[in-house]
Amino acid sequence: MIPNGNQVLIGPARITRFEKARITGARSLQLSLGAPAFIRVPQEVRDSISLATAELYAKALPLSIRRVLPNGVYQDIPIEWLN
Repeated sequence: MIPNGNQVLIGPARITRFEKARITGARSLQLSLGAPAFIRVPQEVRDSISLATAELYAKALPLSIRRVLPNGVYQDIPIEWLN
């Protein structure tokens, strides 16, 4: 599906808890293996999970979420579009 503008056509217009968990876990693994951070590391951040969550809330991750319907129709949604 090709949206007009910044429209989320499949699913809610916010990130779901399952998408948040998957993105945070994957990014946390990357950070723990030595990947550079996309934001300045705040003083209160002590572990990779907190840093991954901070990057997600800052919308600094260059990722898109693919939401798929049962009939095979999908939409790739950049994180910047989601609340």
